Amino acid sequence: MWQEKDHQLHRAFRFADFKEAFAFMTKVALVAEKMDHHPTWTNTYNQVDMYLSTHSAGNVVTEKDHQLAAAVDKLYEPS
Repeated sequence: MWQEKDHQLHRAFRFADFKEAFAFMTKVALVAEKMDHHPTWTNTYNQVDMYLSTHSAGNVVTEKDHQLAAAVDKLYEPS
């Protein structure tokens, strides 16, 4: 579940292994590029932590962040 904290939406995603985590990041990257709205994220082995805020609005959560979060949720297929 996405949680809003410190003017960002955050969610941690877990996968079976690094390959699945990286494949998920690739899918997200394509959607984010199409939306012209890019996440801040980290990846450690099978975990991806994603943070969303709108830089052009002063690094606060906007409707763009909620739209990207919804799109990302549709891509997440945990193992």
